[in-house]
Amino acid sequence: MTEPCDGPGAGEGQGRDQRDVPRFMLGCEDDEQDMGQMETGMKSEMYREEEMEDDEDESPPERQIVVGICAMMKKSKSKPMTQILERLCKFDYINVVIFPEEVILEEPVEKWPLCDCLISFHSKGFPLDKAVEYAKLRNPLLINDLNMQYYIQDRREVYRILREEGIDLPRYAVLNRDPDNPEECNLVEGEDHVEVNGEVFPKPFVEKPVCAEDHNVYIYYPTSAGGGSQRLFRKIGSRSSVYSPESSVRKTGSYIYEEFMPTDGTDVKVYTVGPDYAHAEARKSPALDGKVERDSEGKEIRYPVMLTSMEKLVARKVCLAFKQTVCGFDLLRANGHSFVCDVNGFSFVKNSMKYYDDCAKVLGNMVMRELAPQFHIPWSIPMEAEDIPIVPTTSGTMMELRCVIAIIRHGDRTPKQKMKMEVRHPLFFELFDKYGGYKSGKLKLKKPKQLQEVLDIARLLLVELGQHTDCEIEEKKSKLEQLKTVLEMYGHFSGINRKVQLTYLRNGQPKASSEEEDSKKDGPSLLLVLKWGGELTPAGRVQAEELGRAFRCMYPGGQGDYAGFPGCGLLRLHSTYRHDLKIYASDEGRVQMTAAAFAKGLLALEGELTPILVQMVKSANMNGLLDSDSDSLTDCQQKVKARLHEIMQKDQELTQDDYQKLAPTGSPSLVNSMKVIENPVKTCDKVYGLIQSLTSQIRKRLEDPKSADLQLYHSETLELMLQRWSKLERDFRTKNGRYDISKIPDIYDCIKYDSQHNASLGLEDTLELFRLSRALADIVIPQEYGISKAEKLDIAQAYCVPLMKKIQLDLQRTHEDEAVNKLHPLYSRGVMSPGRHVRTRLYFTSESHVHSLLSIFRYGGLLDEEKDWQWKQAMDYLSAVSELNYMTQIVIMLYEDNDKEPSSEERFHVELHFSPGVKGCEDEENVPLGYGFRPASSENQDKKPNQGSLEDLSQDQVDQALPVSEPINIQRRSPMIRNRKTGSMEVLSETSPTQSSKGSTSHRLFPSCSRQSPEIKPASGLGFEGCSMVPSIYPLETLHNSLSLKQVDEFLNNVCESSSEAHAKTMKALSSLFDSQSQTSLYSPQQPLSSSGSETSLRPPSQPLWHGSIPSSAVSSAGPSSPITESSGLNFSFSE
Repeated sequence: MTEPCDGPGAGEGQGRDQRDVPRFMLGCEDDEQDMGQMETGMKSEMYREEEMEDDEDESPPERQIVVGICAMMKKSKSKPMTQILERLCKFDYINVVIFPEEVILEEPVEKWPLCDCLISFHSKGFPLDKAVEYAKLRNPLLINDLNMQYYIQDRREVYRILREEGIDLPRYAVLNRDPDNPEECNLVEGEDHVEVNGEVFPKPFVEKPVCAEDHNVYIYYPTSAGGGSQRLFRKIGSRSSVYSPESSVRKTGSYIYEEFMPTDGTDVKVYTVGPDYAHAEARKSPALDGKVERDSEGKEIRYPVMLTSMEKLVARKVCLAFKQTVCGFDLLRANGHSFVCDVNGFSFVKNSMKYYDDCAKVLGNMVMRELAPQFHIPWSIPMEAEDIPIVPTTSGTMMELRCVIAIIRHGDRTPKQKMKMEVRHPLFFELFDKYGGYKSGKLKLKKPKQLQEVLDIARLLLVELGQHTDCEIEEKKSKLEQLKTVLEMYGHFSGINRKVQLTYLRNGQPKASSEEEDSKKDGPSLLLVLKWGGELTPAGRVQAEELGRAFRCMYPGGQGDYAGFPGCGLLRLHSTYRHDLKIYASDEGRVQMTAAAFAKGLLALEGELTPILVQMVKSANMNGLLDSDSDSLTDCQQKVKARLHEIMQKDQELTQDDYQKLAPTGSPSLVNSMKVIENPVKTCDKVYGLIQSLTSQIRKRLEDPKSADLQLYHSETLELMLQRWSKLERDFRTKNGRYDISKIPDIYDCIKYDSQHNASLGLEDTLELFRLSRALADIVIPQEYGISKAEKLDIAQAYCVPLMKKIQLDLQRTHEDEAVNKLHPLYSRGVMSPGRHVRTRLYFTSESHVHSLLSIFRYGGLLDEEKDWQWKQAMDYLSAVSELNYMTQIVIMLYEDNDKEPSSEERFHVELHFSPGVKGCEDEENVPLGYGFRPASSENQDKKPNQGSLEDLSQDQVDQALPVSEPINIQRRSPMIRNRKTGSMEVLSETSPTQSSKGSTSHRLFPSCSRQSPEIKPASGLGFEGCSMVPSIYPLETLHNSLSLKQVDEFLNNVCESSSEAHAKTMKALSSLFDSQSQTSLYSPQQPLSSSGSETSLRPPSQPLWHGSIPSSAVSSAGPSSPITESSGLNFSFSE
């Protein structure tokens, strides 16, 4: 309990006897109370007065306990205060007196009203010194200690007290500046970090003014995410923060610097009333997009959430350490831990009737417990349960969506380009040494400062070369010029665009490729590889955001504010914290930006992508979860590439034998492309000729003064476009006249880009080049991932085992754990099933992972197509898909049937869906047609596990699409269909049917553009940054909709274990989780991990993992206890 200054009884006599004052007081002597002051009185006083008049006669002469409220009028007359005091007055022996603001500000404390218990707290303009003086003079029981309120106004003191109490804080440092000479301070500012008193804080970090009244908190973002800063402030209307391009920290004033906690975009605000009561609410983090979410009445949307037992302990500690009975503080939930980042002192929850009841009850009981004995008031503490746990159950026989897992390829990007050059200049070796290149023999330079150094060297060498031609510089001038041009592009280094890799070559570069002259020098050299391009285009951003928006429609319907708006079921789940969402992306800028844009569409956020990226997207650089070391190709892949090159070098028509060799799986998409090609070398000749014609056309354009400085898409120039194509022209045909097949994907990439984005140039023959290079690419790209089924599987496992394991864990752990924000069932009125949680895990990655994952599902033996008609159709469909384009999706959905026995195989049910992503240029004609999106949720309830034939299924749906009362308006994104058979509103099946009159056999989920359904264009008005047309995305097709979880689990187990090599790699990846300094910070294994901290702990069995078969218990789902107990040494954990 918060103690009063000297204990309740001290100095009791003084002033008590002269107290001949009425019990309903508003302040001072009667003659001073003019009407204006009367109005400042509370309605609770008035309301007490009526009540008392009746029992005035018979009431015993016990003294009343006077509770004084001493605060600024704005606070003492606020709605929460009024509500709570009204309830407090219902205690028989308690009267409330509000001190008028004039008295507080102008009268000496001797003239302030008397009270036995004082609720007084500081806010702007409040004379805290006088309140302290009053407490000394009258010695009332203090609900909130006054001296501690000086500390609460200084963030440094708040952090010091928290640290002394052993409460988890973000890592921080204090920068104190002397206002007279602000230059003298221990601050070193780097490009992507600050150093305060010798402690380094890499971006993202937070900068808070030391004065707690100053709400101008800034968050600084790393250049790799786009740089700039987010400026937070006290809410103004609907804004709580704004993004600013300014990247350097403030140079005047004292600040606390602290590491930024990745909280997935929510803050938790905790309100204590005494050490044993805490109410918590979650709200959208003000840093996410700065827009305050408000409900229909204009109040900020907050949802009550459950605190974990650890967090309740923290609330208790905060309340006692600061001696504030009524106290608000902020919690950040990150990486399975909770950190306190701010203590606000006295504050109430707004508009929660239950909280008002509780708060008045706790405060009243507290006052009575402390003061009743000395007032001789009969009082016993009422014994009532503070908090009856209610176990909510889900209702309805509907299959309930429990988990959505999607693996998505990034959006449209600029062509990826690279240039290699051998360098020997001492300056390059110095740079290599400076950044520790000799440790591993390899060096990646990505940071602006590092790229600037490379650019400086290039400029210096070019200047020297210009001055004397015969000097000792061996680097080729043309290469140095290209290096300089690329590094100078865009006029600034925002880290996403370029990188330089240096590799140490002991004896120089071995073989002369087409680009090198044969004048080889001996001695060591460095191979410099410059990579650029490959960034997400504005079109790619729109694609991702649109897909995010469409993706919402997969979640069951919404009510309340959201009723009738398609796709709002998800928004409601998410805003009520029943949606456990984690977004992972590989390290590449384009993948991360795709993830951020998708999140923006999915959650209806606004504004810049940078803050969304930093807060919502986890970097999964967990070695191979989503990144692949492209350098370390497996042996199998090397062999496959060699065979591929050999077949594609034939100068004759492809024979039946070649068809056998190249397409042993007989896939129609391959066979069609081979028919287009006929003779590989002749086709390559044609392609080469077309590229030559293209470069000469561009050169002509460049000579024409009218079009010389033409701006192309995404601020490319004709000059750069020419460089792009002439490099391909040089590299595609080697000196001996053979073609370098590995350049085919790059050629296709460039022509695909130009025919979509730069069609306005009107260059000739581009469509023919597109057609031929596409046919070649449709063979080369998929086949690089294996030619025979066995190879495909082998290569896929090398890429995908860590991801498959992660998916397996995601599916297993539908049983809640404490780490997610759980809704508090008692307070969640208007939320029909507070217990429901949907877990969503989104993995954004590149082409290699999508190809590999699909190969595993296709060839890993999930189902036998001979026996399963649905799977046979799915396989036929997949083998007709020629390209896994941008935004390709593989979606796994897990449903729970609450009617089935918890242990039964039918309880959990898995579906697999797929979309080949964005439409190509003239795809419409040869698109393979799938069988539509057929989620179980939209099908007949009493369906048997095996559907037999698809025909009767489709009957079912058409049948269901007819009894919709409203006319279906196709323009609306996706009209809702109320499923006839559901009782509960919460589980509406929401799909967008095609016009039933067409008798179409499928539910189309996304705005689809296939021939079966009307074209729904992406929303107009997206033409920013000269956004060329944004192609639409193929709707999801269902591959299978009646798998059991057990089937899928066993399949994943087998796939993950069948490859010993993959295992070794997984072990390596898992063990390096501890080294990876990724944003998802991982705790060192010594610390006992609580189950909430780890997504799941992988316990290796005692024998090494590659001992052949392993009991499935090797991967166990973390239960409520700490998983370290019976583990055998190593303890890996995927931190969330």
